[in-house]
Amino acid sequence: MVKHQPLQVYERQLCLSCLTGIYGCRWKRYQRSHDDSSKWECTWFLILSSSFLLLLVWSYFWWEAQNDYNEFNWLLYNRSGEWNDGTVPVIAATLVGFSYVTFLLILGLCHIALGQQLNLYWIHKIGVLAVLTSTIAGVVSIDDLWRDEWEIVLISLQSTGPFLHIGAVAVVTTLGWLVAGQVMHGGRRRLQVIVLLLLYVCVLLGLYLVPLTISSPCIMPPASLKPRPSIIGRRGAPMLAPENTIMSFNKALQQKVIAFEADVTISMDGVPFLMRDHTLRRTTDVASRFPGRQHEDASLFNWTEIRSLNAGVWFLRNDPYWTVKFISTRDYGRAVNQTVCSLVELLRLAAKSNCSVLFSLRIPAPEHPRHKLWISDVQKAVQRSGIQPEQVMWTQDSYRYQVRASAPLLHQTVKEMLPVDGLKEKATHTLSLHYSKATVAEIRYTDSNVSLNVYPVNEPWLFSVLWCSGVESVSSDAPHVLCKVPHPIWLMSPDEYCLIWVTSDLVSAAIVIGIFILQNYHTIRWRMSGMRSYNPEQIMLSAVARKPGRDVNIMKEKLIFSGDIGSGAALTHQPHRYGTAAAKSNYRSKKCY
Repeated sequence: MVKHQPLQVYERQLCLSCLTGIYGCRWKRYQRSHDDSSKWECTWFLILSSSFLLLLVWSYFWWEAQNDYNEFNWLLYNRSGEWNDGTVPVIAATLVGFSYVTFLLILGLCHIALGQQLNLYWIHKIGVLAVLTSTIAGVVSIDDLWRDEWEIVLISLQSTGPFLHIGAVAVVTTLGWLVAGQVMHGGRRRLQVIVLLLLYVCVLLGLYLVPLTISSPCIMPPASLKPRPSIIGRRGAPMLAPENTIMSFNKALQQKVIAFEADVTISMDGVPFLMRDHTLRRTTDVASRFPGRQHEDASLFNWTEIRSLNAGVWFLRNDPYWTVKFISTRDYGRAVNQTVCSLVELLRLAAKSNCSVLFSLRIPAPEHPRHKLWISDVQKAVQRSGIQPEQVMWTQDSYRYQVRASAPLLHQTVKEMLPVDGLKEKATHTLSLHYSKATVAEIRYTDSNVSLNVYPVNEPWLFSVLWCSGVESVSSDAPHVLCKVPHPIWLMSPDEYCLIWVTSDLVSAAIVIGIFILQNYHTIRWRMSGMRSYNPEQIMLSAVARKPGRDVNIMKEKLIFSGDIGSGAALTHQPHRYGTAAAKSNYRSKKCY
């Protein structure tokens, strides 16, 4: 009697159906294929991988650019004339696009791991192209509008580089499982397999050696760490109160700042007052008080008009730092009644609290009535406030020699990198630089006794990097955040870092070797043990039984009805039931489907 055994056994594979259905809309079994993916589909997988890498860099850029979100919105305001938080749509779109592309990439890798043919659905192809095009457009726009901000990526690597290296090694080590699988099942594609294997090994070795190029000031002996940098309130504490107002500077004092930094403009009647913008539209209610003059330059108003404006409502309405919901009811009421602050008021507050004042002054236009008198206007304000001249840091480079002759006790400050001789010639006491301009090699001018201040520093990671670099002070919009950083986020000696680096590389190499041995265990065992009496087809079938491939069914057909299957007894032929041998072969073929 003949024993009929089906050549293929169909089982429900829900996970595989979901993978092929979501990725390529192949929900039914007969639509799947173990054949090699076409070159066209491989190209689409490369496009998907490239989109993922570009979005990874783009997302990392915006993650680290949190330090300057307000600067980005201010640039947009200067171009459009309307205040909007432009970071919200950018971050939301980036998050959605990155999640979508990452999900598709994981599905594609699962297809490769399971031996399934890549066949990205056309809707996903349109989506990937849309995400890729939008990201490229965003990169080009940022390069045009905010080109200097790319420096934040290089600077942030000083803080995140060692950890990104370990993460990258872990990811590439995990991908070794896919590469080993391709090497095992790529017998008929030896050239492609060799290229893939060489590429993988080169990438892995490159990652192992990346720490040779990583340079971070936080990799240093802990005993060499300099004192904690002092904090300067940049326009007060603008995250807690309206910028450049008395309330903002009082909030900064509560965070133990050592100095105030402000922007000064001269009014029509010669009163220096605090204002960052060229107009009064963003930070006051000039549009409702003086509707026809809202686009006029702030210096074209007299002090009586300026003093009548409200300088706090805009902060509560626009919420530029997303912090209004955290302020108390009492502070909310105080913010509503804030007015524009004069330089004299700021200097008096600084004298009372024994703080210094660092201000940048916008020189009036030639047609302005105080164009030739602005130096005397500022000097009168300093004298009227009663502050000691040593507490005032003068940053304006114009007429510096005239200012130094009339007020030699004022501290001279510059905002550009100059040689040591140039600093001595200008009798400079403080060098105030943007963080992108302050390199580790130029962080301190010990020969000229010039202290270095860096701005704007709002994130703890940047504060930590500058602390390890030896910066004396930082100007911050978030003094309430930095005052809670008692020590650098991380600090390790070179020997400790070398130990972590070598250990992670050795562990990764051991895991990769183990993966390749495990994936090719049966083949290696057969070749090294000398078991030549075994049927090679049986051994290969055993090796791939855990992960079905496109040749498994063919091997099953060869083994079924052979003398190695069952008890070894010969099959009994029954011509009266099945007819000829050709009929039996036709019957077996039908059982496959």
